[in-house]
Amino acid sequence: MIVCHTADMIEPRHAPVLPRRLTPYQARLLAIATALVAVGVAALSIDLPVAAWCKAARLRGDVGRFVNLLEIGGNSGGAAVILIAAVTLDRGLRMPFSWTSAGGMQAFLRMIAATYLGGLVVDVIKISVPRVRPHACDLGAVGAWVETFGSGSRAAAATGDSILKSFPSGHSAVAAGLAAALAWRYPHGWPLFAAIAAATAFQRVITSAHYPSDVACGAAIGLIAAACCLGGPRAPRHSVAPGGTA
Repeated sequence: MIVCHTADMIEPRHAPVLPRRLTPYQARLLAIATALVAVGVAALSIDLPVAAWCKAARLRGDVGRFVNLLEIGGNSGGAAVILIAAVTLDRGLRMPFSWTSAGGMQAFLRMIAATYLGGLVVDVIKISVPRVRPHACDLGAVGAWVETFGSGSRAAAATGDSILKSFPSGHSAVAAGLAAALAWRYPHGWPLFAAIAAATAFQRVITSAHYPSDVACGAAIGLIAAACCLGGPRAPRHSVAPGGTA
């Protein structure tokens, strides 16, 4: 607060509150998310042929089981296991148990929020923007990608509410958020984390669960949500020496 003294009175004036500036990491996440939105819009033109090819080339046997494992980064339970491993191995996320901005506990809470917030946003969008999933759609009867949207878009006999929740991909949003959270904490591992997120997106398309535009837009939402959560410090990491002492 700024106080101005005059001869007759003291007039309090509040200093303007400046908006918080984005960190370089947040800016990078938003830039990547913007690029993914552009990719998602462009991918609408190839959604149907890619979906038709994936549906015809259904993976079976050991190959199919291996591909299904790739979704671990976007599965809520799989992401939780990875986060639990991080807090178990990284003592800096547990010590000190402080609620200050530099505390390890708050850093870990930021990582949790960054991982799952995008998935929650996607769930809201799915309710508002119905789109039939590729595996439940008669792709031969659909003339354009726009016909896959809307509550009347179902072109094949199928049951279950989830068949109209193709857009956007929740698995891709969670995987992208998890990758962003891990790269925020462990910057040198970003290629691995990005590869895990990309593998999840690939799995969702190749198994006919989503169209290419679904995964691109889902990943973009995950990164935007992560950018909103990862503005604080990472908190110092505590490594364990070979002798077993910290």
